[in-house]
Amino acid sequence: MDLQMPEVNGLQALAGAMGYLLKTMIRKQLVEAIRTVSSGRKYISYEIATMVAERLDAEELSSRELDVLRSIAAGNSNKMIAARLGISENTVKGHVKEIVAKLQATDRANAVFLAMRRGLLNRF
Repeated sequence: MDLQMPEVNGLQALAGAMGYLLKTMIRKQLVEAIRTVSSGRKYISYEIATMVAERLDAEELSSRELDVLRSIAAGNSNKMIAARLGISENTVKGHVKEIVAKLQATDRANAVFLAMRRGLLNRF
């Protein structure tokens, strides 16, 4: 099941689910998941658990930091972002520094990648 569906949110459709797997999983994991769920326990794949842990570890971005991050993702320079948001270029640089630190990224491009992977940038 896809989480993004046209009429109902995939998470809402999962009511009562005992396990969660990725479509790319191997047959051995599927057998393990079925056995785990059939014994009354919950199952979540290692990959999903890792993604959840990454999101829990990340500090929350402020709404202004999200605005700056969306602008970075759209390919804008610091100067363009500053003009668009009505702030100084130094303020933009400060936001970028905070974004990179909070997402534990190596640079602004990596911050965009991590934010997209974590679902922080669905649309920009």
